[in-house]
Parts: sequence; C-alpha cells; structure tokens
Amino acid sequence: MAKHSKRYREALKLVDRTKSYPLPEAVKLLKQMPRSKFDESVELAFKLGVDPKQSDQMVRGTVGLPHGSGKKVRILVFTKGNHEAAKTAGADYVGFEDMVKKVAEGWADFDVAIATPETMGEVRKLGKVLGPRGLMPNPKTGTVTDDVAKAVKEFKAGRVEFKIDKAANLHVPFGKISFNEEQIIENARAVIEAVVKSRPPAAKGRYIHSCTLSATMSPGLRLDIKEFLGG
Repeated sequence: MAKHSKRYREALKLVDRTKSYPLPEAVKLLKQMPRSKFDESVELAFKLGVDPKQSDQMVRGTVGLPHGSGKKVRILVFTKGNHEAAKTAGADYVGFEDMVKKVAEGWADFDVAIATPETMGEVRKLGKVLGPRGLMPNPKTGTVTDDVAKAVKEFKAGRVEFKIDKAANLHVPFGKISFNEEQIIENARAVIEAVVKSRPPAAKGRYIHSCTLSATMSPGLRLDIKEFLGG
C-alpha cells in the first residue's frame, strides 16, 4: 500500500468516508484541504453502469466549461485548406500531409486534434498513435468538422472531451484548485450534466454508480448527485 504524504493524511482527517456530499459542500471542503506548492487540477471521476465492450454503450462527448479549464490547450488541426482561419482562431499546429507524417513518426506534443472530414481518410491511419492517447478526431466530440475555426475557439475557451475507459470509469479534469468555489461548482455542474445526458439508450439499470470529486494531491470526496438524476 502506498504511503501517503503528511499533507494527504491531514486532508483525509477532514473527510467523512461514509458520507456522500452535496456538490457545494464538497467543493468547500476541498478548498479547505492543505494545498500543494503547485496549482492542482480538479477532477471528477465516475463509475458507470455500462459495458464499454459494447459499441452501443460507449460514453463519450465534450462539455463547455463556463470558467475554462485553467489549462493551456495545444491544438493540432488537420486540414487541406483553412490554414489561416485555424491559426487566427488560435490553433498551435496546422497542416495535412506534413502533420500526418510527423504524428505517424510518434510526435504527440498537443492536447486536442481537430480534422476536416476530407482529411479523415489519412488521419484514420494514425489510429495506433492517436487512439491510445485519446486524441483521435471524432464527429461525436466536435473534432471532425468543416468549421475548424469555431472548434479551435471552443477548445481554447475551455471545452473538454470525456471518454469512458475499459473498466467503465470516466475521469474529467475540469479546472484548477485556485478557482473560487463558485467557478468550481459551475464547471462541475456542467460536467455532471453532460455525462448524465450522454447515457447510451442501450444502457440498462443504474447508470452512474458513483461520482467522486478530488484535486491532484487530495483524497476523493464522494458526491451526492441525486439532483442531477431527477431524484
């Protein structure tokens, strides 16, 4: 068992492990915990009642964060045209054949990849490189589009992607511990609502088994999310 730091142990003393906290109370408690020397990311972790092995039970999407993610997002755009529009919107890297070749060689110094539909024939060949990193453009997440400028602006402003893993878990970083309580609460609400709306029609039974709030170096706080589920 990993040995936790003194700071973590002090934070753990504030947590009632038998309790599910309302979101505002959980955020208030998280902000009271001993802080690290760096600006920790704040994350929501979900355990979902779906089978990721079934294609009709995949959970993925994007959500716009009202207060941004607090993170500098590096964006790569695959496009045959629209170079200037993408750059003006804030894309960090723009190209087609040159970028496909660079990524195929293992380069992945970016956080989001956006592609126009006409480039996807070649971009799909990068599946072995982009897939494991969760960077493959997909129409469902708004990263395959003809309006690359709009997509770039949205991701720069704080639109984040989420995708279920093989164990039916979903991890969504959505801000920084330096945000004020209201900013964290509003961003968290946006994420929870987006995940709830992403329930696959094929999913049976209980959809969200648990939802936990934490910062990079903090213990998790189990949330009571009944208000988001209609009861």
